[in-house]
Amino acid sequence: MAVTFSCLACFVLITYATQDPETFVDAKALPGGWTHGPEWSRFRGPNGSGRITEPGLPARLDPAQDLLWRTPLPPGHSSPVLWRGRVYLTALDGEALCTYCIDADDGAVLWRRVAPRPRIDAVDGRNHPASPTPAVSDLGVFVFFPEYGVLGYDLTAEERWRAPLGPFVNDYGMGASPILAGGMVLLACDQALGSYLVALDAHNGSERWRAARPEARSGHCTPIVRYTFSTRDDSVSGEVILPGSFQMTAYDLFSGARRWAAPGLSFEMKSVPIEAGQGLILINGYGSPLNQPGSHVTLPPFAEVVAANDADGDGALSAAEVPANKASAWFPSIDLDRNSKLDASEWDYFQLALGSQNGLLAFRQRWTEAGSTTELVWSYRRTVPQLPSLVCDGEVVYMLQDSGGLLVVLDPSTGEALKTVRIAAAIDTYYASPVVSADRLYLVSEHGLACVLPLYADDKELSPLSVTDLGENVYATPALAPGRVYVRTTAALYCFGARG
Repeated sequence: MAVTFSCLACFVLITYATQDPETFVDAKALPGGWTHGPEWSRFRGPNGSGRITEPGLPARLDPAQDLLWRTPLPPGHSSPVLWRGRVYLTALDGEALCTYCIDADDGAVLWRRVAPRPRIDAVDGRNHPASPTPAVSDLGVFVFFPEYGVLGYDLTAEERWRAPLGPFVNDYGMGASPILAGGMVLLACDQALGSYLVALDAHNGSERWRAARPEARSGHCTPIVRYTFSTRDDSVSGEVILPGSFQMTAYDLFSGARRWAAPGLSFEMKSVPIEAGQGLILINGYGSPLNQPGSHVTLPPFAEVVAANDADGDGALSAAEVPANKASAWFPSIDLDRNSKLDASEWDYFQLALGSQNGLLAFRQRWTEAGSTTELVWSYRRTVPQLPSLVCDGEVVYMLQDSGGLLVVLDPSTGEALKTVRIAAAIDTYYASPVVSADRLYLVSEHGLACVLPLYADDKELSPLSVTDLGENVYATPALAPGRVYVRTTAALYCFGARG
């Protein structure tokens, strides 16, 4: 637990880096008697951290030696989540969008429910119609299928409500997962035009609020939640922290009002932010090779380009009229309204996108008598991953690159790279994010290389404890529980642990 105290003129603010925000809605639970649950109940586990604090999880993910059970399933990219002895995930079974509930002890399928599918969206080959991860608590099981919207089930599989959303316009297809906080289902819907963050009542699916995100043009980020307790009136407030194009934004949990925005992010974001102690929030973002420092392309003003290249005189630019350069291939993504023309506003976005930088950024929020400010503490501008999110073990931050089996260990307070290691036995591409327990780090590659490492220490090499080839592709992030690791492949759900 990270607790930050800021003594002001008349009251104290206590900010909680909570592992399970849904348990802190009641102000009376803060700060006395406050406990947080260890359940891996949303994408990347407790508050998106990718971490549990229990030791003794398996040192190998070997089907021949450590497999407790394997349940064949239809394909899907959603990650498994856990609640009260059950595992939940989604899949595409033939043409049916399905939600599955599986017994965590023996892998038996307890129930399966089919969602409506009123449309079939074209998605990038690396995405999937069953990509977003469910969110679960005692309030129920909540799933998002981009080709329909959000559905809420109770824990006995009865459908309680439906909330149709979309259709969406996103080059890659939608990828953000719902989360639970304050009795609401929160979902980021970032797309080419009309992006928003929506809060649905978890009991009936009604819309509680919707916050427009006009700056967000392309993204797939799932938010985290941070709570603040005020001793002035014993009240609890919460903020939803969501990265997007060019900035990370915080919204009031209960109203959707924008609280603050931290600039400097890439134009396209996919990672989940993490809290890394000392009030720090870290986020990695990668847009393209042209967003790497030293590789930027500068565009001339729109009026100048139109004057020189607008052959048909319509005041806009078609793909054929855009001057050839390194960024010309971006045309389909920059054509936000999909009318096969670029206007001045789209050209302005093009310039902003090309001018944004890849990097890992660390922000801290400071409170003063005049209010709060969010400052950039440090930035890391060398190569960062596009897809895998960061994970912090409480001492250091692990950053797994998209390819090459390259792992970077950083000091969260300074951004210093403490160690860089290439895991020779696990050189591959990675879509799943790394996850940690109290004493082990787990990585699973696209082609099923499951690697377990010890946590970083000054006197130890980061040599794998084991590397196992599962023989099946993996796009989902593993889920952790005391003594167990759950890995979802494109063919099955695996449960690893100590036999007997």
